[in-house]
Formats: sequence, C-alpha cells, structure tokens
Amino acid sequence: MGFRRLIKTSSILAGMAMLSGMTAMSAFAADTLGQPTDGAIDLQPAAAPLKHDAIFFHDVILMPIITAITLLVLALLIWIAVRYNRKSNPVPAKFSHNTVVEIIWTVVPVLILVFIAFFSFSLLRKYHDMPKPDVVVKATGFQWYWAYDYPELGVEGVESRVLTEEDAKKAGKPYLLAADNALVVPVGKVVHVKVTAFDVIHAFALPAFGLKTDAVPGRLNDTWFKAEKVGTYYGQCSELCGVDHAYMPIEIKVVTDAEFDDYIIKAGGKTKAMLATEARAAQTQAAADAAKAAADAEAAATASATAPATETAPAAAAETPAIAATAAVPAATPAQ
Repeated sequence: MGFRRLIKTSSILAGMAMLSGMTAMSAFAADTLGQPTDGAIDLQPAAAPLKHDAIFFHDVILMPIITAITLLVLALLIWIAVRYNRKSNPVPAKFSHNTVVEIIWTVVPVLILVFIAFFSFSLLRKYHDMPKPDVVVKATGFQWYWAYDYPELGVEGVESRVLTEEDAKKAGKPYLLAADNALVVPVGKVVHVKVTAFDVIHAFALPAFGLKTDAVPGRLNDTWFKAEKVGTYYGQCSELCGVDHAYMPIEIKVVTDAEFDDYIIKAGGKTKAMLATEARAAQTQAAADAAKAAADAEAAATASATAPATETAPAAAAETPAIAATAAVPAATPAQ
C-alpha cells in the first residue's frame, strides 16, 4: 500500500511539473523576440525553423523524460529513507543482488537513450542538410569583433563592433548586444553562413535562430538559418576568446528583399538581379562572338579552297619557257 501511495504521489507531482511547464511555455508571448528577456525561465522564442525544432526537442522530448526520472529517483530516495531506516527496519536484509532489478535498470536507460537518439539524430540531420542557399555570408571572428563578407555579391570587410553604452542607449538598443554594423539578410531566404576565425577560436551564436557554430582559424564551418520575421536579432561570441570576449556581439538585421538589395548596392556590391542581367549579357555576347568566329572560319575555308585554282595557271605559264629553253640547249651544241 505504501508503494502504491508513493506512485500516486509521484503522479501528482509529475502533473504539477507539467502544468508549471505549460505555464512557462505560455510566457512566450511576453518574451522579447530576438534578445534575452529579464526574468524569463525558458529558451528564447524561435524566429527560424531550426530553432522551432530545437525547442520541440527540448520541451517535448527532453524535459518530460528528465522530469520523470528526477521525480522517480526522488520518490525512491524518500521511500528508502522512510521504509528502510534503522527504526523502521532494525534487521537489515541479507541479500545483495536482485537479477530482475539489475536487468530493469540496465535495459530501461538504454531504451530511453535510444528514444532520445532518434529525435536527436533527426535534429542534427536538419542542421547538416542545408537547403539551397539564397545568400552566402562569411563570418570571421577577430579579437574582438566580427567581420562579414558577401562573397557572391562582391561585398567584403563589413566590420561589426560593439556599441558603447552611451551609443546603445541613444539608439535604444541593448548594451553589449548591439553593434555598429549589423549583418543584414533578407527575410524568408536561406542564408548560408561560413564561419571562421582569424586568430583564436570564437563561436557564432544567435539563440533566436538556433545557431551556435565554432569559428576556428584555418577552417570553414557551415551553418544556416531562414529568418521568419523582419526585425533585429542579437547573439554573442560564446567561446571564451580573451579579455574582451564579452564585447563582440552579433547583431543580425532581417529586412525585406528590396531593402537588402539597397544595402548591397550601397555597400559597393551587386544584387542577384544585377548579376543575372550581367550573366545573360555575357552569354549573349559569347554567342555573338562564337557566331562571328564561325562565320570568319567559314569565309577563310572558302577562300583557301578557291586560292589553288587561281594560282595554278600563272605557275604553268611560267614553267613553259623554261622547259623550251632547256630543250634548245642540247640542239645548239653540235652546231658549234
């Protein structure tokens, strides 16, 4: 009866824990999108598909399992402390092993880990299998700031440094998260981020998009995101990289397609539309050059085919007097 009562109590506690978890999840509406919220107890709200999947894995898969295991272990500890203390159980048991119990506590954790691995590998596959990117960005970590390049669009060396406390306050942005030059990307597009470092190991991390990728000198690591809403999102270097580690924020500004094209043009680059137009013009010019070369080759072949017939007659006419003169010399010799 005591054990049944304990199980019932554990079920009540589990229900209370799940209720509190649902209450915490309902607090998402009060969270500030793209940056930390004072007093929040859960993950930042998602603004990209990968973060939605990460939140599902955390809240729906991991947390119930962790809560259930924690409550079970707590209940067992309480039960053992109450049932088997010296006063309640003055004569201790003489056995030291229980085959059934040992099989259970070996097999059940293995099954739990296999269950977790199924969802974990699926999430890892989503991070690894990047869709076809619309924009490619190279993020390079320096001590202590970030530099962004758009290699396909011809924009290089956009340095992003932390705003001073005064400048951040004037701009209405969070201090230690706001930067003077944000990484600008279009909304609803797949952004491929190539992450590297110049000096020491940094980490490109932005919670709202579910990003956390090491920046290693001499190596390119890859990650991606697809921002769902226009806005400004903040992150930080999350790898201890030196004395000013806390002063190299990541600010990503998500804008419309038109605003992104304007930004690229002002930065000295070329938009995808401009590059496509140039590519079509280059193809047209290449086709025209190929047609002209073919016409020239055909004309040259025609000229070379007619040239031998024209030059044969004069050559034959020139050879006739020479032959006649050669034949006349032997005839004249006996006469002398």
